[in-house]
Amino acid sequence: MSAIVSLQPLLHERRLWRGKEAPSRDLSHRASGFAALDAALPGGGWPEAALVEVLLGADGLGEIALLLPMLSALTHSERPVLLVAPPYRVNAPAWQAAGMRLAHLHVVEATAKEAPWAMEQALRAGCCGAVLGWFLQGHTPDQDLRRLQVASEAGQALGIVFRPQRAFDNPSPAPLRLSLRGREDSAAPELRLLKCRGALPPAAPLPFHPHSRH
Repeated sequence: MSAIVSLQPLLHERRLWRGKEAPSRDLSHRASGFAALDAALPGGGWPEAALVEVLLGADGLGEIALLLPMLSALTHSERPVLLVAPPYRVNAPAWQAAGMRLAHLHVVEATAKEAPWAMEQALRAGCCGAVLGWFLQGHTPDQDLRRLQVASEAGQALGIVFRPQRAFDNPSPAPLRLSLRGREDSAAPELRLLKCRGALPPAAPLPFHPHSRH
């Protein structure tokens, strides 16, 4: 009887797959601010408690602009946003001009070796709205990414990891995976949805025209 009782919260929260029904998906979401992306994502926006992987072809393609509407909304809800090991110094006036409340924006300096651990601890703490981590050097082990996904669910926070484009062929435990790379025929970067739990990613790139780069 105790086993049945302990399963009830999981069934109520739709965290168990019963085998014959479609796997449950996170119905909580936050609008991205980009109509084409919201239309492609299950629930119409970024998940609130999952790991998102963004593969970058180069720095400064608009990866921060892609996230700013959602991050700004979090800070206006007084949910902290944490940046772990950003590759450049944060331009606070630019972030503020984009709508961020700087009182809820925090930066953690960490080495490439320390960054996965620092990000995991921040996600598990349950006090952050989103934690962003830059893993651009070397190889990130699958077990590190799996721990981050578990930590995102445990802390009910959105984890976002930036990795180099060369990780494209490596399997990833992240439920949501995107690619952002430059194009020779256009000033606008190419945004692709590579993996999306609960839906099939579109075959064509998504329209994306960042207004500014930070």
